[in-house]
Amino acid sequence: MEFSQRVLALADEAEKALEATFKRIDDISFKNTQKIMNAFREHRVSDTVFNGTSGYGYNDRGREILDEVWADVFGAEAAFVRHSIVNGTQALTIGLFGLLRPNDILFSIAGKPYDTLDEVIGNVGEAGNGSLRDFGVEYRQADLFDDGSFDLEKIRRVLTDEGDRVKVVFIQRSKGYLNRKTLSVDAIGDVISFVRSIKKDCYVVVDNCYGEFTETREPCAVGADMVIGSLIKNPGGGMAESGGYIAGTAKAVELASYRLTSVGCGLEVGATLGQNKNLYKGLFYAPHTTAQAIKTAHLAAYIFGKQGLGFDVEPEWDEPRYDIIQSVITHSPEGLCAICRGIQAGSPIDSYVVPEPWEMPGYTDKVIMAAGAFTQGSSIELSADGPLREPYTAYLQGGLTYESGKIGIMSAAEETIRTLK
Repeated sequence: MEFSQRVLALADEAEKALEATFKRIDDISFKNTQKIMNAFREHRVSDTVFNGTSGYGYNDRGREILDEVWADVFGAEAAFVRHSIVNGTQALTIGLFGLLRPNDILFSIAGKPYDTLDEVIGNVGEAGNGSLRDFGVEYRQADLFDDGSFDLEKIRRVLTDEGDRVKVVFIQRSKGYLNRKTLSVDAIGDVISFVRSIKKDCYVVVDNCYGEFTETREPCAVGADMVIGSLIKNPGGGMAESGGYIAGTAKAVELASYRLTSVGCGLEVGATLGQNKNLYKGLFYAPHTTAQAIKTAHLAAYIFGKQGLGFDVEPEWDEPRYDIIQSVITHSPEGLCAICRGIQAGSPIDSYVVPEPWEMPGYTDKVIMAAGAFTQGSSIELSADGPLREPYTAYLQGGLTYESGKIGIMSAAEETIRTLK
């Protein structure tokens, strides 16, 4: 793959400007790796925990110890990690159905959740499909202000007016398919304290997808009752080939476990089928792999931003990051599709494939996705996607190694220049 002098010079310029930022990212990776290694030692992880079970999966020590390690690393009372959870949406569905009951209210305080939750909640789709709305759960929403801050007055009003019916306060940490800022752990902690000052007996649930190990703390450490994510994003470290997790208070995790399997069985069952080793190894790699993805995102922001190709980007190249997603606002379908084509061409797998927009299950708009990944749909591997709707934003994320991520971003820049010249 050959690159033009313009793109080579831009990448070199970006890396010089980002030296101090890359050092800070490495420091976070070191602290998180140290935390994980301490948990491995504390729980006496050995090669025997890699053995799988079949059938009911009773007495699977590898599964049980991984749950304990995960809880420690995430600052939680309890956790479960399962390769059988198919994606982050299912993990969120397990958690929400575990906590909510008929006549309860689900209150999202960081704006609209990710598109794939719309049908789970019942905001779209046919009645009778098994959504939360079908089971008598109502939905309320408070949008973030333009500066990314919470609408505290609306939060107070809903919590006060709806009283005991508000069972779950939901916070999506990452931007998803919205053009808004990702939330830091500190910001999440502040709003949890605010919620608790008004209503102490609700569950605060955080969609933590894309945010794990970008900081040295996770939302459980600042009061979240339940934190949920996908293993083919940050915490799987590029090793997990499927799966999801839920961590939080012992009560919340127990209720979610009854939706994972069945009431009464909970976490006592579930064969691991030889997948334990990948999940342990993925967690071990996760801080370093996440750091590689964050560096790739910073590089993308510089190259595509005002210093480079002139697009609006979020975050800016020199802003701190609380997830691995980089938004490039192209303002045209041609620009969005060009970035995705370039990412695909710069991928290790299926580089010869040309992505096209299509009607993906769970989405209301056509979506274009570039993902030349070893694991299908893996967001910790470099990918780019976005719905074909205004303002035609490309969402870039991932990079197993900074080197491969850099190649992918430079490839995307070249394709964008060729398309829009």
